[in-house]
Amino acid sequence: MDITRRTVLGGALAGIAAGAAGITPAFADAPGSDDFGWAGFLGTADLYWRRLPKTWYEGPFLGNGFLGSGSYAEPGRNAIRFTVQHSQVQDHRPEFGSLFGLARLPIGYFTLEPVGAITAIDWRMDLWNAELTGTITTAAGSLSLRAIVHTGQSLLAVEVRPSEGERAFAWVFHPAVAVSPRADPVWNKPPPAGYTANPAVQLSGSGDARLAVQPLLAGGEHVTAWREVTRGGTRTLYTSVAWSHPAKTAAARALGTVRRAEPFGALTQDHRRWWHDYYRASFVSIPDTRLQGFYWIQLYKIASAARREAPVMATSGPWLENTPWPATWWNLNVQLEYWLIHGSNHLELDAVSFALDKYRANLTSQVATPYQADSAGIPRTTDMTLLNGVSNATSGFPVGVPGQDPPTPEVGNLTWALHNVWLSYRHTMDRKLLTGTLVPLLRKAISYYLHFLAPGPDGKLHLPPTFSPEYGVDAPDCNYDLSLIRWGCKTLLQTAPGDPLAPKWRNVLASLVGYPADANGYMIGAGVPFAKSHRHYSHLLQIYPLHDVTWEQPEHRQIIETSLNHWVGFEGALQGYTFTGAASISAQMLRGEQAAFYLGELQRRFIQPNTMYKESGPVIETPLSAAKSMQDMLVQSWGGVVRLFPAVPAAWGDIALRDFRTEGAFLLSASRAGGKTRWLKVHSEAGAPCVLRPGIEGELVVTDARGRARRRRRLANGDVQVELGRGEDAFVYRKGDRPDFGVRPVEPSGPSVPWGLP
Repeated sequence: MDITRRTVLGGALAGIAAGAAGITPAFADAPGSDDFGWAGFLGTADLYWRRLPKTWYEGPFLGNGFLGSGSYAEPGRNAIRFTVQHSQVQDHRPEFGSLFGLARLPIGYFTLEPVGAITAIDWRMDLWNAELTGTITTAAGSLSLRAIVHTGQSLLAVEVRPSEGERAFAWVFHPAVAVSPRADPVWNKPPPAGYTANPAVQLSGSGDARLAVQPLLAGGEHVTAWREVTRGGTRTLYTSVAWSHPAKTAAARALGTVRRAEPFGALTQDHRRWWHDYYRASFVSIPDTRLQGFYWIQLYKIASAARREAPVMATSGPWLENTPWPATWWNLNVQLEYWLIHGSNHLELDAVSFALDKYRANLTSQVATPYQADSAGIPRTTDMTLLNGVSNATSGFPVGVPGQDPPTPEVGNLTWALHNVWLSYRHTMDRKLLTGTLVPLLRKAISYYLHFLAPGPDGKLHLPPTFSPEYGVDAPDCNYDLSLIRWGCKTLLQTAPGDPLAPKWRNVLASLVGYPADANGYMIGAGVPFAKSHRHYSHLLQIYPLHDVTWEQPEHRQIIETSLNHWVGFEGALQGYTFTGAASISAQMLRGEQAAFYLGELQRRFIQPNTMYKESGPVIETPLSAAKSMQDMLVQSWGGVVRLFPAVPAAWGDIALRDFRTEGAFLLSASRAGGKTRWLKVHSEAGAPCVLRPGIEGELVVTDARGRARRRRRLANGDVQVELGRGEDAFVYRKGDRPDFGVRPVEPSGPSVPWGLP
């Protein structure tokens, strides 16, 4: 599964950036000329199955941010399950809270039932084309299949070409009971009194199509429509899901989709075009082929699970399985799910900024009535409209009130979610996002805190007890909240210095109590040490991702190192995202070997065969955040400085990047060879100040695309400040060097096993 010699030597990725002769850089894109190279390169990341997957954690998955399908063996039967789930399908009974009354609802699944007993499979998840292909061998013959969830339609299409002995294979739909998965007794989470399942599904026919209409007690419906079409020797199953509330209009839409469906080959044309353009937006190649493949699978996964206008991902994305977490979780999951979109240059997937803007009125309604005039917050769990419904320990925790318990006073989730919006702004410099969404909502999130901050005997501002996710006890001066308050006030002063509340924000920064700490590093809060195994790094947000306390401040290095070691030193409750957080903090500490170690532990302990992840039920934030940890090893751009290859292990001697998006709205391309950075190119989309830390030894040459010197200044610490206007490029390399400015896959360090069940 390594990159083939012909891929590397045959000009793989020609057109990503054409090489240039001499010292005159040339990055002339040639759209359409790199198809062969891209297909070969991404083929090294494809997942394979030679054994039949038995669970969601093992099998292939397809999706488009709304409709999702996973494939695995039907338990106890000679059949293969193709699940059908949809991210908009939820209940609408707020009186039972977000975990029951507003929960994601299961839809059902198809079984592909062959004539003979299944004896073997040979499947491939083709990332480049976002298509599952392969064969099922049975005692009666074989079934060749191709499957997609179309990128632009609510449509699952599965084309099957049976051998003579398998011509009588069957598709059977199995509707699910429309009830919150959390109600399953296996999770020991009893539902609220009076909560019942929705009515039984109504099965019917409409011409050559079939319908499963699921009425909801709260009004509205979701409908699954399917139709099988025979063309020559193939049979193609078309399935669509539509949702409507409170009206009952879903049936016509679902039926229309399956009836308008084109033949499979025609259907794949615009589907493939979208996916090919998607992948070409950026490029990363490292020598570790398995980890490189993991990275590209996460890019496939997030585009299968997210779209800007799709619901913010619930814990399992669009692939709802039996889970105690059938909602959207805002005290870590959402934030981690979307971090990788920035560096990978995929802001079109930013559902967080879109949803916070669209449903902002609901954010005000989620704080207690006395504070709604000027404040906003987001509960721990919500539905797709950011509502929690009735709040209690059974149905879903509300936004907390500092100093009051119950409810558990978890307060900072909106502010942390707005840090994601801040990242989107910083990576695009989109003023509309800043002034239209970030500033007004962050103003309200910080105003909520202002109601509770009060001076203590020491003259410092203190916060009453709040809850640090998910440590288990309340603490005054909770580090989770203090770090978010500081970040919020600093950000508001940077972006809205003339606001009438600016004097209050300045006073908070001048007077806020310091982060509680002891000999073991940062505590949960005042009087509450970090004293047990705990998966969450909520007490360390000031280090990462907020960068209020950084390794570049020598006075903080000891407490950063002590805090990290103490946190990960408690085995027992550590989970996958413990290791992604530890990897990213290590990357800030410039420790590439340590960051790589934590990613290795993550893969060894937690990552499933298809790169999914579980904690009781399926959750997907951890693998996605691992891709962000890899990005942190390759490029960091916080604090106004673009740092190239800050924390790469020695084994990554060769690295190639193209159009890696950074803060300041820069697109960075670069090459590392033999352990040394050879060159970098930076393209400015916004004309923001450009400060580079290129890591290139010796005297530097900084030119434009025609080889003409660019105005630059070497700062005292060695950084390079480059004058770069909107739309302009700068190339940086060592004087006397004649680098090849082409970007292509690096040679793999050795053979690797593909993901899946090869």
